[in-house]
Amino acid sequence: MAKIGLFFGTDTGKTRKVAKMIKNKFDDELMAKPVNVNRANVDEFASYSYLILGTPTLGEGLLPGLSADCEGESWEEFLPQLEDVDFSERTVAIYGLGDQVGYADEFVDAMMEVYEFFTERGAKVVGAWPTEGYEFEHSEALLDGKFVGLALDLDNQSGLTEQRLDAWLAQIAGDFGLPL
Repeated sequence: MAKIGLFFGTDTGKTRKVAKMIKNKFDDELMAKPVNVNRANVDEFASYSYLILGTPTLGEGLLPGLSADCEGESWEEFLPQLEDVDFSERTVAIYGLGDQVGYADEFVDAMMEVYEFFTERGAKVVGAWPTEGYEFEHSEALLDGKFVGLALDLDNQSGLTEQRLDAWLAQIAGDFGLPL
């Protein structure tokens, strides 16, 4: 079985695109294929010691899901299924997509909901990311002056995605026990 689980929620497909970019950097022994959380199995999800989780922020700072007008279920519906899982032996890294121009007041807010959910259940969350190079008004996803995970803006800064992704993966590699 692969060492790292890669799960994402999406509405437009951009978060899936980033998940595929991440997966392409790893072989099947290290990382499982990306799985949309609307197709995820709780037992499979909980079986990984290392998790990379992706989420977009929709509308006014919402997780993807039916109440955010997504076409299908997503993080909003999947997280309650994990409420009783102990993640204290797990390491989690989060990446989030947002639009710092169109939604400058809630840039990547949904990352904080994912962060809080897993830290409340004992997970060690790694991969905090600096705010330098971004232009936004407010983000709920800040802790100690950094984003709780990798912030990506494919709408306004798509040219920086690959570079940021490589730097972030190198940053979390040690926490995931990976030679990168």
